[in-house]
Amino acid sequence: MARIRYSFPKALLEVHARIVQAGYQCYVVGGAVRSIVLKKDPTDWDLATDATPEELIPLFRTVIPTGIKHGTVTILYKGQKFETTTFRIEGPYSDARHPDHVHYTKELLADLKRRDFTINAMAIDPMEKLLIDPYGGREDVKKRLIRALGDPKERFQEDALRILRAVRFSAQLGFTIEEQTKTAMKALAHTLNGVSFERIRDEMEKIMASDGPSIGFKLMSETGILPILFPELAACIGVEQKGAHVFDVFTHSILCCDAVPKENPAVRWAALLHDIGKPVVKTVTPEGETVFHRHEQTSAQLAGNMLRRLRFPQSFEKRVTHLILHHMFHYEDSWTDAAVRRFVRKVGKENLEDLFTLREADGWATAGHRPDSKPLTRLRERIASVLAQSAPLSLKELAVNGNDLSEAGIPKGPVMGAVLQFLLESVLEDPSMNEKQTLLTLAKNFYQARLKTE
Repeated sequence: MARIRYSFPKALLEVHARIVQAGYQCYVVGGAVRSIVLKKDPTDWDLATDATPEELIPLFRTVIPTGIKHGTVTILYKGQKFETTTFRIEGPYSDARHPDHVHYTKELLADLKRRDFTINAMAIDPMEKLLIDPYGGREDVKKRLIRALGDPKERFQEDALRILRAVRFSAQLGFTIEEQTKTAMKALAHTLNGVSFERIRDEMEKIMASDGPSIGFKLMSETGILPILFPELAACIGVEQKGAHVFDVFTHSILCCDAVPKENPAVRWAALLHDIGKPVVKTVTPEGETVFHRHEQTSAQLAGNMLRRLRFPQSFEKRVTHLILHHMFHYEDSWTDAAVRRFVRKVGKENLEDLFTLREADGWATAGHRPDSKPLTRLRERIASVLAQSAPLSLKELAVNGNDLSEAGIPKGPVMGAVLQFLLESVLEDPSMNEKQTLLTLAKNFYQARLKTE
């Protein structure tokens, strides 16, 4: 044990004191301990105790049974959350996912022994400011090293998700993975096939929220995880690109992902997946030029398949694939105001900034330096100017609706839909035409000349 220097929050000390005064042990564990060893302030607090959930609940006014089956509750105290888990010993993992049985224990060291990595097998007594570190986790934190606790193969055979957790910790912390641990990851990467996609998604979301997701994806490539979980992305490795591109499609994609702010997960996923269709559509012209015609369409389709596989919400999938589908726009100053309006209509006003963020990241990852920002700046200015004209951009902004067209003798159904689309295209070209009588005249003429059948 070693003394540490750290000023713990008053609320945590009060929660700790209440548990100890009731006759139980209580320690800070998990990521908070790593942060303190790294001389950083923790963002959340996990506690471990020999008190059972049933013994904890009477001690506090608000206790949420977040994982009571596994001995975990969340104590809400003075506006803070403290996830608190009972010391436990785990039985064998027959399904390589969950322990066959869990037994509560009074021994902290027995609880720490069941954990996955040495950096996660430390605890702190916040009152005495004592670090309990039976497996050398502090030294590994100082070395910035991820090391499996005990035999790496045994740890990963117990729960295959730990293989991906090692990747996640590396991406989050910027740590390297100890060689024996990495070797075991390679040998057992195939066992990730037995892990549910929901659990894979949860780890991936944490990787994507790290400062450098590319660290994680490089590790997945090195350890053989990538072709098992994301074959579409693995297919991009070694696919060279011409022109301004200096990286293959895989490296370009993960650098593009890094270049998007981590606070915007949908755009990060779009950045990661925006070119995964390139290996599928790649062709070489008779002149020897490599081209990827319409790759954005294939990329959007493959990205949708991947996100559905990971059980992401449909709304999230649609947002990501929409950005991928439209990332290949090429603005020129010669665009008319009508062309700008059509662009905004196609992309959606609500998606413009996300699309521009994706384009900027794409530029960064093309040559490894900041792209020329002038074209996007000019397009932003043009869009602002056009939107200031209050020109209609959607069917609901037209001066006529379905009832008006019905009264004018245009039948409902696909015919009316075609007429409305024609009217919208007309006012996108010339907003001054968005006047009821003008549109009704246009509608009747279009219907009579193009759609009416005898």
